[in-house]
This record gives sequence, C-alpha cells and structure tokens, in this order.
Amino acid sequence: MIAIVYPQFYGVGGIARYLDSYLANLPEGHPGIILITGDEHRDARSYPGVRIIHVPFRSSRLNLFSWGWAVRKLLLDLHRAGTISCVNFHWPPLIPGLMLPKSIPLVLTAHTTYLGMSGQFYPTRHFDSQWSARSLAVKMWMERRIFRQVDKVIALTEQGRQEVLRYGFQGPVDVIPNGADVRKFEPDASQAKDIDVLFCGRIERRKGSGAMVELCRQLVTAKPDIRICIVGYGDDDAWVGEQLAPLKANVTLTGKVPFERMVGYYNRSHVYASGSYYEGLPGTCLEAMAMHLPAVVWDFLFYRGLVVDGETGLLAAPNDYATMVRHIVGLLADPQRAAAMGLRGRALLENDYAWSGLARQLIDATAVPEAA
Repeated sequence: MIAIVYPQFYGVGGIARYLDSYLANLPEGHPGIILITGDEHRDARSYPGVRIIHVPFRSSRLNLFSWGWAVRKLLLDLHRAGTISCVNFHWPPLIPGLMLPKSIPLVLTAHTTYLGMSGQFYPTRHFDSQWSARSLAVKMWMERRIFRQVDKVIALTEQGRQEVLRYGFQGPVDVIPNGADVRKFEPDASQAKDIDVLFCGRIERRKGSGAMVELCRQLVTAKPDIRICIVGYGDDDAWVGEQLAPLKANVTLTGKVPFERMVGYYNRSHVYASGSYYEGLPGTCLEAMAMHLPAVVWDFLFYRGLVVDGETGLLAAPNDYATMVRHIVGLLADPQRAAAMGLRGRALLENDYAWSGLARQLIDATAVPEAA
C-alpha cells in the first residue's frame, strides 16, 4: 500500500483539490492507498480502495510539529507491520516531511518550492517575499534537508523540475502535471454569461494581487461597461478590496467560495485572466480551460504547454499591462475566436490534463520508487 500524507485535505487550497481529484480518479486495480490527514473541517468522503486515517490537526505551526510527530509514529508502525511499502508526501507544508524516517521509501510531490514562492527563481524579481530573510533561510534549509531524504520527486511543471534541481537534488524527478476532473467541469451552454472576466485563486503577492488590481483599473478604462468577478481570498483581501472600491460598479469580489460552486462561476464567464507571478500549475486555470474559457496570463514557464499562445489562450510579457488588456478586450469583442480557443483548451485538457490519465501516472510514479 501507498501512504499519502497531507494535513489539510479538507481545505479549499490547491493541494487539497489536487488530492481529491487524484483519489476520485484512481484506475481499477490500483494498489491500496492510505490517506493520512488532519480532521480540520472534516466532511464525509470515501474513495474505492482508499482508507482515510485522521490525526487531529488545527492550523498552527506548533500543531504542525505535534501532528508531524504523531504521523511519524503511525508511519513507522504501518511500515513495520508491512502495511505500507512507501510514503508519498506533499508540500508545502514542510514540517511533516522533516518528521518522516529515512528508513521508509519516500516520494515527494513538490507542488511549489520556497525558491519560487520567494520570487527568486527568475532573474527579474516580480514580487517581494512575504517572509523575512531569516525565516526564508530556515524554510529553504528545511527543503534541502528533506531533498536529502527522499528517493524521488514529482514536480508539476518543467519550472518545478528546474526549481528542484537548483536545490542540488540528485535523484529522479518526474514531471506529472496537475489536472482537472473533466467529469466535474463540464460546460453548460445554456448558462447565461454575465461575467466578462474571471480572476480566481489566492489573493496574495506572489499570485499577483497587485497586478490584478492594476489590470482591473486598466480594463475598466478600456471598456467602461466591463463586468469583472474576483473569486478568492488571501493575505491581501483587505488591500484589494480597498483599492477596487471605486470600481464597485464593474468589479465584484466574492471572497472564499466552496469548491463545488466554482463550476457556476466558470459557466457564467467569457474569459479567464490571471496576473499571477508564481504557481505550481494553477488548478483554476485548468478548470477554466476545461469549461471552454480562453486563458489570458503572463508568459511564465509554469504555463508552458497549457496556455498555448493563440491556440488555447493568449500570453503577455510579465507586467505588460497594455498587451494583457488588449488581449482580454479583443477576446470579448471577438466571441468566435474566444469560443474556438475554449474548444481547443477543452480538447487539450481531455488529452493531456484529465485526472483519469494522470492518476495512473501518479500511481506508477509512487508505487515503485527508485533508489536515490
């Protein structure tokens, strides 16, 4: 059996959505899986061939230490009993990974790294780190320590692979992308579209909260009747709300929205846009494309292969607001072109990013880890 370790499975964050989609699409005959997670915000879920073990958890750094220590003991017991053959843990957060013993085969799924989240991956710094220099140094030390323990790393993109290699990791790195459950994200052509531009995701610096505000200002200037919806929450909630208050006739901020309601927002929208500077592989972009929305984003490596310029969406150089605005307004003025991009995006999702296929790749990558 494979043990999957992640403390916040019942949250609305990207890793929680990733794991839910993965487990819901496991192939027939898959190895048994034990999901070890916390009980915070727990709801009733079950997946064929998956056993869920809850270790009490509350969101705090101190509790993450105690949770990781309890999980360490549980994993040792399961491994000694022959119940599990390997562990697949997901970060961030880092602390549970530090607790895992080197005696058990470990596969790390690195959704992001602190090298990327601090804005240091690209030569041009597009955002300031939210952490102090000392805090960041500790976090990156923890990452390097964990990299020395693991047998294999799974990255979501080529950028993710390059980030891992920058830490000096010498073992195998598989690139297996995030995906979208195309069975859940099925467009409804009868739905009235009353949103021109949809932004969704975490509202924080590295996700482009400042860029999003500037894009909204310029979009309203370029198209005074434009209807923009921002779905999400995060550290910059209050600041974004204050900055966009003068545009309340054009811009709606929903705050946190349950995962199951996202289909409705995608159905109501014409264009998906993002000013994000750093992602693993953004689930909201995948979901939007599955729902026939063309994507307009900055040209970063983590979008490579997904947002194909002129085919499934449009790219603009980072912080080239004029081009981004021109792309968005142009798609709104040319619904046939936007629809064609949306259809190509859906086809790409079905072929390369559907969870039904990705789940098999992940099982193959974690069931028989290679030696470091």
